[in-house]
Order: sequence, then C-alpha cells, then structure tokens
Amino acid sequence: MRISLRRLNPAGAAGEFVLTTVLLFIAVTVIRWLRHPESPLFISDLGSALVVIGVVSGAVLTALILSPLGKRSGGHMNPAVTVTLWLMDAFPGRRVVPYVLAQLAGSVAGAGLARLAWGSAVSHPMVSFGAIRPAASWQPEAVFLAEAGSMVLFMLVVGFFLVRRRLAGLLPYLIGLGVGLVIAVFGPLSGGSINPARQLGPALLAGQTTDLWIYLVAPMLGAVVGSLIHRRLVRRTPPRQHPCAGLTTRAPAASRS
Repeated sequence: MRISLRRLNPAGAAGEFVLTTVLLFIAVTVIRWLRHPESPLFISDLGSALVVIGVVSGAVLTALILSPLGKRSGGHMNPAVTVTLWLMDAFPGRRVVPYVLAQLAGSVAGAGLARLAWGSAVSHPMVSFGAIRPAASWQPEAVFLAEAGSMVLFMLVVGFFLVRRRLAGLLPYLIGLGVGLVIAVFGPLSGGSINPARQLGPALLAGQTTDLWIYLVAPMLGAVVGSLIHRRLVRRTPPRQHPCAGLTTRAPAASRS
C-alpha cells in the first residue's frame, strides 16, 4: 500500500491483478504444504499452522507491497484497503472500481493457478483451495462482527501512520505485521480474512459459498466505518500536526489523509 501515488501508472489495475494473483497463489500453496496430511511440512494443530501461515503471509504481503510492481500500483491487493484510501483522500475515486475488479479477478486467478500447479492436493478437505472457514462454534453474527471490527481497528492504525510523514514509510511493514497477527489470532475463530479478495477465489472454486457474503461485506463495512472515525479524529486535531499534503494524490480536505 504505497502512499505516494502521484506517479501511479495508468496500468495500475493490471498491476493489482498480478499482485493479487501472486498473493492468492502463494496463500493457497502455503496452506497446501502445511495442512495436507501427506505433506512433509504438515502441521496437524490448526492453531500452530495458522501462526506459521500468518508469519509467511505477512512477509509475503510486505514483499509484494515493496516490489517494483507494488510501488507502481500502490500494492493494495484488498478492495477494503482501496476503498479506505479513497475515503481518506489518499487515492483517486476514478480508480476504485477498476482496482476492486482487478483484485477480485486476481483472487480467482491465483486460486485457479494453485489448482493447476498442485492438482487434487488443494481439493483435500483440510486444504480445499485455501478457503477460510470459521470455527464451528462461531455463529455468522459473531464472524461478521469479528471481521468488521478487525478491519475498523486495522484501518485506524493505518490512518494514524498515514497522516504522519515520518511514520508513513513504515506502513508496508505495519500492514504485513497486522495481517499476520489477524491470521494468527482470529484464524482459528472467525477465519481472520479482512480481505474480500483473500476469500472470493478460494471459496468460489472450492464451492464453499455459505458464509462467503460475510467475508465480502464485513471487511468493506469495517473499512467505511474505520475511515469515518479516522476523518472525525483528524478533524479534531490541529492541521499543523498532520503534514500529509505531500503523501496524497491531491491536497487533503480538512486535514484528511
């Protein structure tokens, strides 16, 4: 999620497609090797496996954001992040729809490529294309609140760093760390997605669509709520504490990032 977007390439949506495809391919691949019973890297305990998955996912996400392609497109790879940055005046509105569509298409493409690469191994019940599933004891309402609430907190932290020039450079690492923690902590409970693109492709290809709407809607709602809270907090702070004009594509309104 590169903050300086003034040189955003016109083909940024294509970059988001490629980045999200790579992200989902790696995500499904990691789950295939860690959760398939016949894999030499198999981890039987789900909680322990999710800690490892969280660490790997966070590192991969940070690397993709910092990659040349990530620097050109902005490295969002998450429709909720794209919408949040738009609402925070850090991303042009005309690019939101192309970016979101590219990310969702990349989700399907990445999961499909993993199926081609690893064959029936990704169809095993413990892998099932890497689709996220909540704990059996968790009701849909609880899953929705967990996914939306996690996204609200996540976006507030991002917003805090976004409006502080000296901290903005740490955002790629912060995002990787945050995503890893969400997976490790909420993975065994709600599933720990906070990214519609993370779930769409795997769920569609694996046929696990019962709770798919939650993983598509809840992060987006959390992003909107987090953005609104961020705007309210920033407006209450003297503008001199937020030298963010050089970090956005246009001059911030009312000191918004």
